[in-house]
Amino acid sequence: MTYFALALGTATRNRDEKIIEAWYPQPTIHPSDSLVSDLTAIVKHEGGNIAHVLEKAHYETLKSAFDNAGQALNVQLLESAKSSEQTLVLTLLETDSAPASVAEGYLKLHLLSHRLAKPQSLVLDGLFGVLHNIAWTSEGPIDLPELPERQIAARLAGRALEVNCIDKFPKMADYVVPTGIRIGDTARVRLGAHLGEGTTIMHEGFVNFNAGTTGVSMVEGRISAGVLVGNGSDIGGGASIMGTLSGGGKEVVSMGENCLLGANAGTGIPLGDRCTIEAGLYITAGTKITLLDSNKQPTQTVKARELAGKSDLLFWRNAETGRVECLTNKSAVELNADLHSHN
Repeated sequence: MTYFALALGTATRNRDEKIIEAWYPQPTIHPSDSLVSDLTAIVKHEGGNIAHVLEKAHYETLKSAFDNAGQALNVQLLESAKSSEQTLVLTLLETDSAPASVAEGYLKLHLLSHRLAKPQSLVLDGLFGVLHNIAWTSEGPIDLPELPERQIAARLAGRALEVNCIDKFPKMADYVVPTGIRIGDTARVRLGAHLGEGTTIMHEGFVNFNAGTTGVSMVEGRISAGVLVGNGSDIGGGASIMGTLSGGGKEVVSMGENCLLGANAGTGIPLGDRCTIEAGLYITAGTKITLLDSNKQPTQTVKARELAGKSDLLFWRNAETGRVECLTNKSAVELNADLHSHN
């Protein structure tokens, strides 16, 4: 039996016993037939996408199945869970279809942050409607309707319950910390972000879910949902890339390799490789662009959408006329190697 993905993890349930979030330390995409066969036999699963809340009677046989597959973290989780009352859940996705439960949605977000899938490669339709709006607190995730009574209980016990944020998406670093990255402020990177090896997210940088970088990148601006930034590219302070949510359109705006988006600049069109947009210049699909020849003389005017995805372009605003101009740019961006040295 072929499956798309599976994962073992812990889950938080609300007072109605519904799962409101899940953490998977070692998810698997395209698992082996032997692992699927072993797991589905243990939990008596006959197909489809589903999350099984596990009984402790399952732990030992599940441990053997994951041990045979070489998944040490899942083995450790099952062993440690014997003395815990925390809910364990086994989530199985037969197909990459729209998530129908919280557990399924969290598994797909984990696949992205574990670098097992790239942004825009998974079906995430309807994810917002599936996930709960949660109070992320110093005592863990709390379903919003239950927050007042938890605050009362904490106060009467002499504790202050700190509410860090109210959101459907938690911080990525509370669930997944990929190798070879730096994040100045972990609250600004959501679970479901995909950060390539060597990426640095500075304190004002932001990366949404289903978005991110493929390799070495310096991010001091905003990478919106659906956006993928290529290796060696730099997102300057205050810069932003138009996403696919809230009216951002259906076309995926991405940046190629060795690009520079200057401070407070932005793009609403995809960029190829080795492109630069000067500081303070925001280009949308309808922006009128004057093309320059090798002598920096104007040749024609086009809308920016006609340049979408093309490489080796330099965009700037003419300081005298105010018009937006573009010419061929053959120099690649060079990032500071010291800033991308990760232990």
